[in-house]
Formats: sequence, structure tokens, C-alpha cells
Amino acid sequence: MLGAVERGGPFGPEGVANEPAVAGVARAHERGRPAPDRSAESSPLRSARHRAATLALVVVALAGLATFGAGAWLTAKAYLGQWLLERAFERGQATGVAERPWPWADTHPVARLSSPASGAEVLVLAGASGRTLAWGPGHLDDSAPLGSAGNAVVSAHRDTHFRFLQHVGVGDDLVLELADGARQHYRVRERYVTDVDSLRLPRHTSVPTLTLVTCYPFDAIVPGGPMRLVVVAEPR
Repeated sequence: MLGAVERGGPFGPEGVANEPAVAGVARAHERGRPAPDRSAESSPLRSARHRAATLALVVVALAGLATFGAGAWLTAKAYLGQWLLERAFERGQATGVAERPWPWADTHPVARLSSPASGAEVLVLAGASGRTLAWGPGHLDDSAPLGSAGNAVVSAHRDTHFRFLQHVGVGDDLVLELADGARQHYRVRERYVTDVDSLRLPRHTSVPTLTLVTCYPFDAIVPGGPMRLVVVAEPR
């Protein structure tokens, strides 16, 4: 193959290989036959490279379509999940019975949390397992019940449902709508950052307290860092 490349492909070097072909074209015209078409012929090496490049483009295109399809599915799944959670919360408020958003769900919405200052509104779910936090903020089982005496702790991911906390400051209002329809208004009393190993949240407080916890900083590239943002709110 290398020898063929050095000689200019299977037809020889320029100015030599073309002579028989040109003569053949002239004789074909003389006999009234169509001239042989040499324009489509090329080096076997260039043909192989062309096929490889075409195959690479096809693979890249298919990979792009697969990635786009996966992203579209995740987005659709997230929107559908939030719609089902909203429906379950509304049914629970109407019937007074906790409703699961889908038959195999191991959680259910227990409250709606909103931040008027940032325009955010999220549904709070029962429990704070990894599966639950994928769908929304989770109320820690070991903390006080939401809206009652003690410290109710809610946790969520910084890059999804608790992203709005980066815009919430001391003095801002938070509204908690419970499953029975009651609405409780809180005001942020404290906001601080601490290492997860140093995080100590009291269960018993002198007033009903709502504590929100998420990872920090919000623009961290690698998830699961050691720092936590804590926002503490008390009844207004």
C-alpha cells in the first residue's frame, strides 16, 4: 500500500498515468462510445479515510442523539414528578389523608414552603433519604413535626430545590403551608455556614423553629462537600 502511495496511487505519477486514460478517452469518442468516467476513482487510502471519517461522524451523531434523548427524558420525568407531587398534596388537603404521589412512592408531600422575597415555592416531603431528596426537600424524621413546638429541620440539594436559599437573608419571610391548609409565617433569624462535622441542631427550642439545611457553596463544582448552609427561622 505504501508503494502505491509513493507512486501516486494505482494510476502512477502525474503526467504518466494519465496518458493511457486520455488516449482511451479519445478512442472512445472516435468509436462513438461514451468515454470512461475516471472522476470517481481515487486512492484506496483516501477512500478508507473517507469511510472512517464518515463512520466517526455517524457515531458522534448517534451519541449526541442518545445524550439529547436521555436529557429530555430526565427533564420530562422531573416535571411529571412535580406535577404528581402537587396533585397528591392537593388531594391530601382535600381529604385529610396523606396521599402518595405514585403507587410505589415511599414518601408523600407534607407541606408547601415558599419564599416571597425570592419567588420560590417548593413542596416538602416526608423523610430525608437520598431517594426523597431527588424529588424535593425532605423533613427529617428525628426533628420536630412541621409547624409544632420544637425545631423542624428540612434539608434539600443546593443545586435544585434549595437553590433559592442563596438569595434568602436575615429578616426575610418564609411561609409554610401545612397539609391541613394552615399557613404559618416565619422570619429568618439567623444564617450561617458550618462544617458538617460541627453541625449541631437542637431538637427542642423555646419557640417553634424552622431550620433549612443545604450544601455550600452553591457554585461548588464537586458535589458532596463538607460545608453546610443553615437558615434558621422563627414565627413572625
